[in-house]
Amino acid sequence: MVINFSPVRMSEQVMVDREGDVLRINGEVFDFGPLLEGATLPVDAIASEWFAGSVDRIGGELHITLALPHGADAPEETRFPQPIIMDFDGAVPLPPYNAQPVEDSSDE
Repeated sequence: MVINFSPVRMSEQVMVDREGDVLRINGEVFDFGPLLEGATLPVDAIASEWFAGSVDRIGGELHITLALPHGADAPEETRFPQPIIMDFDGAVPLPPYNAQPVEDSSDE
């Protein structure tokens, strides 16, 4: 699976996990197993704000573009992200939301 990113400034953060042809984004499951070789699922057909482009199956691999939320202090690696090749199941290693961790002020 090849995951590309489209950075976007927003307050909500994202967590993504992969299991085969299935992505879990903030707990919501998206199963792309039925997508045949050479097929494209347009972004308009996916009911989620987290997809920023179509999903394509090319050479047996899924090619996906996800929105990558970031904070006001996002580092360059987040503002100009490189694609991630996920040839394993598990958490997708996302670039950091901010350059410095956001402190939770609810404990004060």
